[in-house]
Amino acid sequence: MLSVHTSPLAQPGTGDAGGMNVYVMQTALELARRGVDVEIFTRATSSADPPVVRVAPGVLVRNVVAGPFEGLDKNDLPTQLCAFTAGVLRAEATHEPGYYDVVHSHYWLSGQVGWLAADRWAVPLVHTAHTLAAVKNASLAAGDSPEPPLRAVGEQQVVDEADRLIANTEHEAQQLVSLHRADPDRIDTVHPGVDLEAFTPGDRHAARAALGLGWGDLPVVAFVGRIQPLKAPDVLLRAAARLPGVHVLIAGGPSGSGLIPRPGAGGLIPRPGAGGLTTPNGLVHLAAELGITDRVTFLPPQSRDELVRVYRAADVVAVPSYSESFGLVAVEAQACGTPVVAAAVGGLPVAVRDGVSGALVDGHDIDDWAKAIGDVFTRGPATMRAAALEHAAGFSWGQTVDALLESYGRAMDDYRALHPPVGPSARRSGRRFSMRRGVRA
Repeated sequence: MLSVHTSPLAQPGTGDAGGMNVYVMQTALELARRGVDVEIFTRATSSADPPVVRVAPGVLVRNVVAGPFEGLDKNDLPTQLCAFTAGVLRAEATHEPGYYDVVHSHYWLSGQVGWLAADRWAVPLVHTAHTLAAVKNASLAAGDSPEPPLRAVGEQQVVDEADRLIANTEHEAQQLVSLHRADPDRIDTVHPGVDLEAFTPGDRHAARAALGLGWGDLPVVAFVGRIQPLKAPDVLLRAAARLPGVHVLIAGGPSGSGLIPRPGAGGLIPRPGAGGLTTPNGLVHLAAELGITDRVTFLPPQSRDELVRVYRAADVVAVPSYSESFGLVAVEAQACGTPVVAAAVGGLPVAVRDGVSGALVDGHDIDDWAKAIGDVFTRGPATMRAAALEHAAGFSWGQTVDALLESYGRAMDDYRALHPPVGPSARRSGRRFSMRRGVRA
């Protein structure tokens, strides 16, 4: 697996770490449980990063040195793709030919590397976009920066070269066809999952106490995720200001266009809040402007165990994103028995069952959001909890990996059909993809 711009070991909720990190790590762990060896290549971001981290039996993370450890924005990373690719190829060169069977790239930067690696190793490339530039640019939040043309070109190249494409939802599959002219026969729709053993219901009062919240039985709506215009936490604050008595819990750190280069010393620092859109500090100022400071609590990015407490502590979780390829937060919250109010964009209509496990809101009008959240509180979040649990039960990493294994198998079969082995040295001539130890992705 290739994850150039963000490490699966990074804490989700800040920087570029988010749902994709969770996806890469959880699918790798589940594949390893099925007997598939997985090596994940990512870019080292600290001199302290060891070259290799063995996460679990069958799962290795390789930290590839490519460019300076700090100070590189995601938009700067194309300049380091050659260095990163060299690191990937050198790692493979230490093994006998035929060591890897499948390359699975995540995000377009990884797809550029995967395109070359798969071609060099004579194996199929499976690619998951996670987000598309054209989709994000069509629904930008106020003050947000559009994705550069370079990304759109790079995404098209990867779509053209990949043997199979993984889409999170049917809607995303349709976007790949309409925006990038992808071959529908090469697209597999695979829903992301949730760890149903970790994300479970629990005592609300105990969760609030563990988080240091003294809100008792007061109504609470939570936001979990990176603080950036795309995720629209300001929409939640503005809606909450119109809902007397409703408290807000925000857990996350600055990300994306909420970060700017640090002058002189390198690294990234939070961008000054533009209308409360981009940083925790900006949101603090916005809460003060709205007169709801005493009703808002900010938490840093949370570990998985702490995240479970956040979901349990809330009566409702809000996901007001302008664009979301799926929305893992929505499914995680429902797995904890917490209904979700989400924007009706991207994959969120799949992640949330409108009117049953939560509510979907068209657009980002503040009155509409205040009404949707208020309606859930009026109806009573408890009435949706059972439905939220039932809906989330349909999304597991086991089901995700079932579908990925089928996609990998199709990719390998199609590749062999198009590239029949020549000569006795073609080691893959009789190899079949199976759920056994020794097959490597």
